[in-house]
Amino acid sequence: MQRYFIYLAYNGTNYHGWQIQPKDSSVQQTIEKVMSMILRTPISIVGAGRTDSGVHASLMVAHFDIEEPLADCSVFADKLNRVLPSDISIFRIVPVTEDAHARFSAVSRTYKYYVTTHKDPFRNQFQYRVFGEYDIDLMNKAADILFEYIDFTSFSKLHTDVKTNNCKIMYARWEKNSDQEMVFTIKADRFLRNMVRAIVGTLLYVGRGKITLDEFRRIIEQKNRCKAGDSAVANALFLVDVEYPVELFI
Repeated sequence: MQRYFIYLAYNGTNYHGWQIQPKDSSVQQTIEKVMSMILRTPISIVGAGRTDSGVHASLMVAHFDIEEPLADCSVFADKLNRVLPSDISIFRIVPVTEDAHARFSAVSRTYKYYVTTHKDPFRNQFQYRVFGEYDIDLMNKAADILFEYIDFTSFSKLHTDVKTNNCKIMYARWEKNSDQEMVFTIKADRFLRNMVRAIVGTLLYVGRGKITLDEFRRIIEQKNRCKAGDSAVANALFLVDVEYPVELFI
């Protein structure tokens, strides 16, 4: 049995998230169906995370096992791209050790969230359009507070099945791409469901002066999702990187 990592990207607009759903279309289900057809054997894939409905990935990683090793990974990737819909793209497929796991072996994940004050008919589906002025320096001061904590229950979707709400945030910062666009980048060892969008929504409250830095800190400490801001919309969120130890790759 040989295990492989698949590096891919997808536009999540037409999918109800990454994970297989009983009645709705998902990215995982779409890829598994095509892989099983080409390889003529049932294939299951495991993703590095479970992006929500409407969220995108410019880089996602998944793994799968197959009894007979692939003759040529690049040829198989090309076959997948020919059959998969245009909103899913396979970058490369690489062999890994048998204990490599797309989800549990990952040492970090990085997301980007795009906010704009400009109406752009070509990019609106990938941005969150807001109105008014935002204090990006104040939002970065609030983002720095995230490093003081590990329990992010206040930014987690309620009633999830995880054993812990602890996460180690390694990077969190807002940057201006232009006078009209702000980008929030956040990197952590793991993320809770809805965590990035809840953090972004709350930081935007800080940027508009609706909550203070002290209030932002108290929101985290209260460990209560109802105390945080609204979740920012899904269509502006991208998974952009997943990192693994080098020793996993053959």
